[in-house]
Amino acid sequence: MAILPPALTDVIDALGTLPGVGPRTAERYAYYLVRNDPAKALDLALALKDLQGGIGYCKKTFALVPAGQDLSDLYTDPKRDKAIVAVVAEPFDIVALEKTGSYLGTYHVLGGLVSPIDGIGPEQLRIAELVKRIDDDNVTEVILATNASVEGESTALYIQKQIGDRDVLITRLARGLPIGVDLEYADQITLTRALEGRQTL
Repeated sequence: MAILPPALTDVIDALGTLPGVGPRTAERYAYYLVRNDPAKALDLALALKDLQGGIGYCKKTFALVPAGQDLSDLYTDPKRDKAIVAVVAEPFDIVALEKTGSYLGTYHVLGGLVSPIDGIGPEQLRIAELVKRIDDDNVTEVILATNASVEGESTALYIQKQIGDRDVLITRLARGLPIGVDLEYADQITLTRALEGRQTL
């Protein structure tokens, strides 16, 4: 005999697959949706339904863009300096840096970090595309804005080697970022100082 209706257990199971959401949290979220205005649950369902089909990737920067849009607004904006590229691991790292209001270059999203333990090697990241972009856009500075973690440092070192002897200034965000903290969770003041105090490698 089922204790809960299948419709509810299906939602609990689905919510439980999200990172950081355990069984109890999934139950609380599902129960919240049941006991509140059905329109809220419907809005959530519609937003999730349209999520995958409504998102694309910029063909140059690999930032998130609306489906059907080829290039990110942060790349095509004439106020942006295409000769300066901040290299980040994930698209939400861009949001964190943009909130500082201190950066007017462009971005390049790697799609992760080198992590052999997770089976992620350099060939699975968009490093070759970055090197091509350096040549195509006459990039003069690459800011390695990867996390201050073992994976972030390994990725930055690999990228530096791939850039090789090109006439490009390679900088790294200053050590204002605590070790082990993901870029998207850093506060704006820390990120602003890290951008201003970036160092040449």
